[in-house]
Amino acid sequence: MIRAVIFDLDGTLANTEPLHFEAFAQILRNEGIELDREHYFRSLIGFDDHDCFATVLRENGRQVTQAALDELCARKASIYQGMIAGRDVTHPGAAEFVRRCAERFPLIIATGTLRIEAETILGCAGLRRFFMDIVAAEDVEHGKPSPETFETALGRLGFLLRLHPPLEPAECLVVEDTAAGIEGAHRAGMPVLALCHDASAEDLKAAEIVRKSIFEADLDDVLRRLLG
Repeated sequence: MIRAVIFDLDGTLANTEPLHFEAFAQILRNEGIELDREHYFRSLIGFDDHDCFATVLRENGRQVTQAALDELCARKASIYQGMIAGRDVTHPGAAEFVRRCAERFPLIIATGTLRIEAETILGCAGLRRFFMDIVAAEDVEHGKPSPETFETALGRLGFLLRLHPPLEPAECLVVEDTAAGIEGAHRAGMPVLALCHDASAEDLKAAEIVRKSIFEADLDDVLRRLLG
C-alpha cells in the first residue's frame, strides 16, 4: 500500500532538462568542449551538476579536481538560475497531478538540483505548499543513481510525519523520468512511476509503471496497478 509520494523535479514536474543542457553546453564551450545534445539526453540526465561535469571532463581527457568542479558548478548555477527566474516551467498536467496526490498522500521532492533552484521552480508554479520538504543536491554526498537521495527523503518524511507503523520504502511511490532515478529508487526499495518526458519507454522500462507524460498519468490507475 502506498502511503507517500516522492517526486523528482527536473524533467518530471518541470520541463527544465533543455535549460540544463543549454547551461552545461555554454559553460563547457568556454572550456573548449562541445557537449553533444544526444549524449546528454541519453546518458547524463539524472546526474547532479557535479557528476555531470565530472563525467564530461573525464570523457574529454581533462583533469578533474574538486576546485575546478566547484567553479564550473557555480558558473552553471548562475546561468541556470537566470533561465528559470520568474517563469512557470512545469509540464502541462504537473500541477493537477501534484494536487491529486497531495489530497491523499504526504509529498516530498527528491532532486539532484540545488535547493534554491527547486524553491524557485516550485514557487513560480505555486506548488511549494504541497511538499513537506525538499531533498536537494547539497543534502546528499552521492547523487542518483545512488539511493541516497531517496533514503534521505524517506528519513525526512519519517521525522516529519511520525507515522505508526513507520513508513517503509515499499510504501513510497517515486515519480521519475530518468534511468538513473529509477535505479536509485529501486536501490532504495521503492516502486517507480516513470514519465517519458525526455527519455523513451524502452529506456525507462525498469520502472513498475511507465506513462508517456504526467498529463496522461492517472493516479487511481497507477495505484490499482501497483496493488496488482
